[in-house]
Amino acid sequence: MILGMSVSTFTLVHVLLSLVGIFTGLVVVCGFLNGRLLNGWNGLFLLTTILTSATGFLFHSAQFGPPHIVGVISLVLLGFSVAALYAFDLAGPWRWIYASTATLALYLNVFVGVVQAFQKVSFLQPLAPTQSEPPFAIAQGLVLVIFLALTFLASRRLRAFR
Repeated sequence: MILGMSVSTFTLVHVLLSLVGIFTGLVVVCGFLNGRLLNGWNGLFLLTTILTSATGFLFHSAQFGPPHIVGVISLVLLGFSVAALYAFDLAGPWRWIYASTATLALYLNVFVGVVQAFQKVSFLQPLAPTQSEPPFAIAQGLVLVIFLALTFLASRRLRAFR
């Protein structure tokens, strides 16, 4: 049991939070690329992505490992995002800080999604059973390049508008 839920129910809640975080994050980043803040979407993205990262720590694990490191980095980025948006009202440099940290937090959520897809999706699993094979590296490399470009563009385009 985790938080009063069976492990399978908790896992489902965690996955749903992650999927909502990814979807709303993509909407938010599209807004950034158009120089717009989509107010309700920003809050939902931040909430679900914070909950995704936080609930990830509640899964049983014998030792601190890579998933925990990704979770810590994500929560630090999200802390800056929340501060930029709600405490500093995107004043001055906080505008590009928000766009870049929010986009990078979305990247980490997608990164974990790719890892999970190669572990759980039947047609991907044989392509990279140990996740050290070229198909996995290519997929993660493409995701990284796409998100680095999105982060750069989002921070530039959102900064230009108010």
